[in-house]
Amino acid sequence: MAFDQSTRSRLQKLVNACRALLSEDFSIQLQQVYGLDPNSGDVTPITRLTHLDDRQRHTAEVLRQVLGHYLGADADDTAHRIDVIDRMVREQAFTVLNRMAALLMMEARGQLFESVSKGYQSRGYQSYARLAGTALGETGQAYQAYLFSLFDELAQGLQGLFDRFAASGLLFPRETALRSLLDELNHPEIAPLWAEDETIGWIYQYFNSKEERKAMRDASQAPRNSRELAVRNQFFTPRYVVEFLVDNTLGRLWFNATGGHTSLRERCQYLLVKPDEQPAAALRLRDPRTLKLLDPACGSMHFGLYAFDLFLVIYREAWDWEQTHGAGSLDVSTQPGAGMLPLCQTYADQQAYLRDVPRMLVEHNIYGVDIDSRAAQIASLALWLRAQRAWHDDGVKAKDRPVVGRGNVIAATAPPAEKELREQFAAQLDVLDAELFIKTLQLLKGVPELGVLLRMERDLPRLVRAVFGEHGSLFRDTDAEQWRQAETRLRTGLVEFANAAKATYQGRLFAQDALEGLRLIDLCREVFDVVVMNPPFGALAANTKDLLTQAYPRSRNDLLAIMVERGLELLRTGGRIGAITSRTCFFLSSFQRWREEIVLGIAHPEVMADLGFGVMDDAMVEAAAYVLEKQS
Repeated sequence: MAFDQSTRSRLQKLVNACRALLSEDFSIQLQQVYGLDPNSGDVTPITRLTHLDDRQRHTAEVLRQVLGHYLGADADDTAHRIDVIDRMVREQAFTVLNRMAALLMMEARGQLFESVSKGYQSRGYQSYARLAGTALGETGQAYQAYLFSLFDELAQGLQGLFDRFAASGLLFPRETALRSLLDELNHPEIAPLWAEDETIGWIYQYFNSKEERKAMRDASQAPRNSRELAVRNQFFTPRYVVEFLVDNTLGRLWFNATGGHTSLRERCQYLLVKPDEQPAAALRLRDPRTLKLLDPACGSMHFGLYAFDLFLVIYREAWDWEQTHGAGSLDVSTQPGAGMLPLCQTYADQQAYLRDVPRMLVEHNIYGVDIDSRAAQIASLALWLRAQRAWHDDGVKAKDRPVVGRGNVIAATAPPAEKELREQFAAQLDVLDAELFIKTLQLLKGVPELGVLLRMERDLPRLVRAVFGEHGSLFRDTDAEQWRQAETRLRTGLVEFANAAKATYQGRLFAQDALEGLRLIDLCREVFDVVVMNPPFGALAANTKDLLTQAYPRSRNDLLAIMVERGLELLRTGGRIGAITSRTCFFLSSFQRWREEIVLGIAHPEVMADLGFGVMDDAMVEAAAYVLEKQS
């Protein structure tokens, strides 16, 4: 069904209602049960919370460690503590809403038996309750236990969303709030939306209201922190724009490689191809496992979901190509040392190959970064759901589906700030590794506002040489190997630090954030074939303006220009970037240097659509969608 204005308005009403009731319930729980006051920031000592049972006492302790982790060095700052407790309420509410929405979307796709769509009367719960009898207590307690069992099962593939012990998922609504939540989610007008891939993306956008965005803009012309930067630029990209950009980047690259002999010619309705166009086919097609697409401001992964559809076609055609031209006819040279065997030697037959394709798409092809950790949570869920739908459509039973790994969606969050934990971990390392770790955390300091704009792949050689010494004319290769070995040691050390018997919950959060920073560094060292994005635009945040102005002098007047320049940097020669941004960058004099040195200097414009107003929901901007090809 089409997400017209009426449909979006109804979904927005749902999200607003769910956020309000969950936020109210969790605020009350934090204050009255766990002793964390959202209004004053006061933290009641656990010894005074004599009403807690053992489970609640453990949760209270964990919540205090989450608070300490988020506060970092600002534990005594009351205003910051109030903001952090508000963040905790917001995260808990968002996670519960996403979990319940995800279950409904799984039901609509036949991936989960009826569990939420009829609340306590759902067939899945009724069967569970008959087996459990009275062992789980009253109906509300038993239903909560049932949902928790689903969460635990799904956490094996979607830990970021369903892990009940994650910092963002520690609370659950009490029965009155849960019943109200179920009533809202199961409203007849909403029911058809759970079958649509776009629904989870609109939930993400509407969780932050228009009023909240307006208040931020009224308070400051430029974003004042990473959260404002994320919230003020949450504009869902319309499906036709997504298709236009992906068709003319990923679709066009495959069209050119195959000499036009691809079903994408008919499949991609926005692919701009002349009727008689037939480019010379490549001598060897790229192995589809080596093709990489990045959305550096991925939000809910709308671009990646459509790219998933095209990749399915590409993988099928790659198998047919290899069958026709023989083993070795697919090029894996872009992955040196990867040790990839030809497809026909990797899989017993086409059926086994196609069954594994959805997994490979998530693990090899689609990358995303967002400065909002909630967006990364949603994006990972969206790709996982899309893989499950692919298997469902092909008739692959759940027990026969490959396990989907973590994928390549990364939250560009702040590096851990606890000085004591940093020193504890560093003390367990070799002296040089400890120095490298400290310098790496310093390198990641600007990540929450900058994401991929922080050129970590450029700074790494300098950082490695500063720790391990110069290596002469071959320093690049040597530095890369030094970093690879040191990073392996750091990863191992962080995992051991998190899993140690004496590790605290806050220590595990410290290790998780550090590991996420290493993942982002690795992503910035990748070379991509396609970059597609709806990037943030407008004035630079005050706390990053000087850094970005110095780092991107040709694009410094607007964030969109910087994002395009950075996107081109991350591409291989011949790769394509597709973006929807304000159209003003193509005629205002302040963008002249960007147009001359970036758009026409290191790239070549291939396609452009001047779209005008009203394209990105309530964003008051005249938009243009365009594709640039990177030149040598």
